[in-house]
Amino acid sequence: MATSLGSNTYNRQNWEDADFPILCQTCLGENPYIRMTKEKYGKECKICARPFTVFRWCPGTRMRFKKTEVCQTCSKMKNVCQTCLLDLEYGLPIQVRDTGLNIKDDIPRSDVNKEFYTQNMERELANSDGTRPVGQVGKAPSSSDMLLKLARTTPYYKRNRPHICSFWVKGECRRGEECPYRHEKPTDPDDPLADQNIKDRYYGINDPVADKLLKRASTMPRLDPPEDKTITTLYIGGLGDTVTDGDLKNFFYQFGEIRTITVVQRQQCAFIQFATRPAAEMAAEKSFNKLIINGRRLTVKWGRSQAARGKDGIKEGVCEMGASLDPVPGLPGTLPPPPALDEEAPANYFNLDPGSSPAVMNITLPPPPGINPPPPGFGPPMFHNMGPMVPPMPPPMGMSQIHYPSQDPQRMGAHAAHGARQGD
Repeated sequence: MATSLGSNTYNRQNWEDADFPILCQTCLGENPYIRMTKEKYGKECKICARPFTVFRWCPGTRMRFKKTEVCQTCSKMKNVCQTCLLDLEYGLPIQVRDTGLNIKDDIPRSDVNKEFYTQNMERELANSDGTRPVGQVGKAPSSSDMLLKLARTTPYYKRNRPHICSFWVKGECRRGEECPYRHEKPTDPDDPLADQNIKDRYYGINDPVADKLLKRASTMPRLDPPEDKTITTLYIGGLGDTVTDGDLKNFFYQFGEIRTITVVQRQQCAFIQFATRPAAEMAAEKSFNKLIINGRRLTVKWGRSQAARGKDGIKEGVCEMGASLDPVPGLPGTLPPPPALDEEAPANYFNLDPGSSPAVMNITLPPPPGINPPPPGFGPPMFHNMGPMVPPMPPPMGMSQIHYPSQDPQRMGAHAAHGARQGD
């Protein structure tokens, strides 16, 4: 039986008519004064194939226009955005969220069973306040350590960029800067992220983005407690200007008694010292790589003991209070130490033969004009009168000729200078 949006009224009471879409912050954009177009029963849902109200808008400057892809009933059943189909709470794919919460939500795929399941979910939604998800997602635990580590805390507006211009890739785009599409090199077609399906993402199967995130979660670092049992201090980094000591106290007091909280505002870090070691270990385990306060993801590390600080403070970059700092990328490594010099061996600056005895050369210079030599009897004369020119004395037997670096025949320009002297 053919259906028509205009004249047919078959099962029309189940068609959706909404006043505002269910969107995440990323798809909505950063402009609070956004304009939207509303088309009643504009398209059919890509999951349940029922007509629904389509909203279309531009999330920002130089961004592509976006529209809702699924109906609000399908969105509420999975607690996802109507456009990107990512979880509204964590900003992650459905497959990652269900894996973290240990949810196995088998939604029927056939048309008849899918229609019956959707009607039951709509009845359950009508009996609820509409602020919490229904089905298996509503019965799941409130949070998961893996989800808190992978969750996105800020909107990712880069996802709203235009698509790549296919004419520019072929070298045929003549619009220049007026082209609404991106002039960039496309990704590798063999990349798994280049092949994404909206139904696979909704049902949580064969999602390449989810597979990438799950592999990242399996290789995430751990925070092992130090061997020194006297360390009960945690280092908290990345505070910024919005996190205060009161915010830190309100979060960490649940793990045990806090002895002191020291905030180093210049370095935007803090040190929280607990009264007992078990309290510090529990706080480190519950907050490592998943601590978010006032919208900022904070870094959690163990503090350093006084002995380790005094021993390794010069070798490694440490904060003033003892917390290890990450090395700055791009800087050269540590220079190697200079070669050890033998203190007993004298420095041979002129490449003299070590077996020969040093020669004492009496080089006399004439006095400058206007300066008389000192009178006799007052020390050795600094200058000698120029007598008749005599040939220089030959070096004694067994003594090699003095060799200066500038006379090295392998030195650059030595042959040219020797040839010039011969030409003279």
